[in-house]
Amino acid sequence: MTSPSLPAVDAAEPSLPASEAARAAAIAALRSLDGVIVAGDRGYDEARLAWNLAADQRPLAVAEPTTLAEIQRVVRAAVAAGIRVAPQSTGHNALPLVQAGLDDALLLRLHRLREVRIDADRPTALVSAGSLWRDAVEAAAPHGLTALHGSAGDVGAVGYTLGGGLSFYGRRYGLAAHHVRAFEVVTASGDVVRSTPFEHAGLFWALRGGGGGLGIVVSMEIELLPLSDVQAGFLLWDISAAPAVLPAWRAWTTGLDRAATTSLRMLRFPPLPELPPFLSGRSLIVVDGAVLADDERTAELLAPLRALRPEMDTFARIPASAVLDVHMDPPAPSAGVSEHGMMRALDDETVETLLAIAGPGAADAPSIVELRHLGGALSDPIDAALPRLDGEYALLALEMVPVPEVAEVASARVRATVDAVRDRLDGAPYLNFIEDEAELSAVLGREGTERLRRVRALYDPMHLWVAAHRMPESVVAAGLDGRP
Repeated sequence: MTSPSLPAVDAAEPSLPASEAARAAAIAALRSLDGVIVAGDRGYDEARLAWNLAADQRPLAVAEPTTLAEIQRVVRAAVAAGIRVAPQSTGHNALPLVQAGLDDALLLRLHRLREVRIDADRPTALVSAGSLWRDAVEAAAPHGLTALHGSAGDVGAVGYTLGGGLSFYGRRYGLAAHHVRAFEVVTASGDVVRSTPFEHAGLFWALRGGGGGLGIVVSMEIELLPLSDVQAGFLLWDISAAPAVLPAWRAWTTGLDRAATTSLRMLRFPPLPELPPFLSGRSLIVVDGAVLADDERTAELLAPLRALRPEMDTFARIPASAVLDVHMDPPAPSAGVSEHGMMRALDDETVETLLAIAGPGAADAPSIVELRHLGGALSDPIDAALPRLDGEYALLALEMVPVPEVAEVASARVRATVDAVRDRLDGAPYLNFIEDEAELSAVLGREGTERLRRVRALYDPMHLWVAAHRMPESVVAAGLDGRP
């Protein structure tokens, strides 16, 4: 494997400016660059906002580059000043980054780089660092193509993919990270490398599901799916139907055709005028997703759920681009906290516990208790940092935080939800659902984490990048051989 040109520095954590004078010099160096806003400057409070408004990001400075050259200049200036760099696109999963520490770091916001180029003949898309999934999906649609996108159109495509990428097409096609052909990365030296299975192959392995902390992915080349339209939608019942719907969905997903990828959510909505009447002020249970089959087979697959007589049934053949709206994620930045766990099975006791927590009559339920059905191609391993998802169901409890004063109560509520079934959690969690600064070994295992550590040692010997999820000390302390 060809290694990039890296500065000859010690592999220990970089030293931050040792004095106020040095700190002032570092800030002055950053302020002299185009697109850099320092704490206290006009526009800083707006520039530092993440999509998840519960993440109170207060970095030393914020950079908003518009070109690759600007990114390189910012990185080299940060290295020279001894300042760490935290790359970010939308900031949907920003809480772990805040916990990792931004007080003496430069937040590198990439949201201004939103170019998508489609090659329909191959078929692939070249997606820039700040592109949203809606950008990529809408660009692919005229060619009868789509991507392994997430459940929301305003999520950054690159960050989603670096964490694995769980799509409503996942049980048929697997993780989005497994369908990347190449990454273009700015390294800690400010140089640009192209990472593929044949060039910088160790870096390519690490970027497919290993999260951040390896460089700035300024673009990625992804495979597209030959789907112009899809059977997708949701089935909706009042929460009073949950004792029938949840067990039925559990039974339905057991041995289910890989064509279907769905989630089940128990939802509670406040009475807000901006919500449609079928949601405002209501408690509901919803099954949504996509079925990659013809209309006759889809109707056959959905028949057991439709027999439960949903109040609303929107499953139909729709343009592939419309699948972005099926999950009804919040359309604007909002504040929320979550807790997550993985399960290999849903037994009767777990079903009963979840109904007691979030079903009809539950007194202190979170806003959302969600189960995503996994398995299928998501369980088929490949040689990547995240080789597969280790479970059949992903549990996610979410609570909104309308004002900061309720953040602690909201966090306790989602933790209590997952704690209630913690003794039945089984399998490594999914990185994109973890909103704590968790150790990577819990997600990737010891062998995968050790391999990832070797890649980081090669490409980021200074530990320049602020990684949202940390290496365990026992792995960091192991001997370095420089070979990923």
